[in-house]
Amino acid sequence: MTGVLQRWWRCPAPAVDAAVADRPERRAIRIELAIVLLLTYGASAASAGLVLIDAAVSDGGIGGATVALNARRSSVEAIDFGHQLLAAVRLCAIAGLALYLLWRSGAGPRLIGLARARVRPDLTHGVALAALIGLPGLGLYLLARATGLAAEVVPAEADGHWWRLPVLALSAVANSAAEETVVVAYLLLRLRALGWSTGRALAASALLRGAYHLYQGIGAGLGNVVMGLVFGRYWQVTGRLWPLLIAHALIDLVAFVGYALLADHLPW
Repeated sequence: MTGVLQRWWRCPAPAVDAAVADRPERRAIRIELAIVLLLTYGASAASAGLVLIDAAVSDGGIGGATVALNARRSSVEAIDFGHQLLAAVRLCAIAGLALYLLWRSGAGPRLIGLARARVRPDLTHGVALAALIGLPGLGLYLLARATGLAAEVVPAEADGHWWRLPVLALSAVANSAAEETVVVAYLLLRLRALGWSTGRALAASALLRGAYHLYQGIGAGLGNVVMGLVFGRYWQVTGRLWPLLIAHALIDLVAFVGYALLADHLPW
């Protein structure tokens, strides 16, 4: 088993990411990359770092902080519903922007692994990746909480309106679409186009994923770096994005909906 994993990890990436030689085009890619990251996960990483520092210097430290995901935005039901939908739509728009920019550069859906889904293998791989990341991730979170290296994360409210669970499911899918499209497909292809090596591009993608989760604590940052390495390498080797979308959506779906349903029954 170890030998199989080593061969898989060392397997070369598909030849879809040749470096661009034209200097003006390379400059345009750098500008585009900077703008996209500043509008999306680069800015989120900087904000998460500030939140982590603020928690670290506060009286309760990182372990005393509480982070609410999918928090209520308004006491008025209709307005809260609108805010939650807009947040999901914004995430889908981020994924759409990355896909559009890749398409304009010649990297269509087939090239980045979004051709027609192969239902059985894509679903099987997605579930396996979700289990590989999600189960150890929960253990890492509990360990980080015990050592004061993670904030208390509240994925969703335990009570809410009738539409709460469907919107949480939509948020899980939207999070998956935005993160895997931008941080894996878009970023890895753009960095390779600039001449970055496969390993260097993978490390940058994983570190970015870890950085914008630092608002949850150091444990979450480290866990997401590992997730970034596994997900990014999977895409580099297989060229398939569907399993990553499925895996990420499942992880968030279990976290969001599972917490909303079970928070009152699980003491931890």
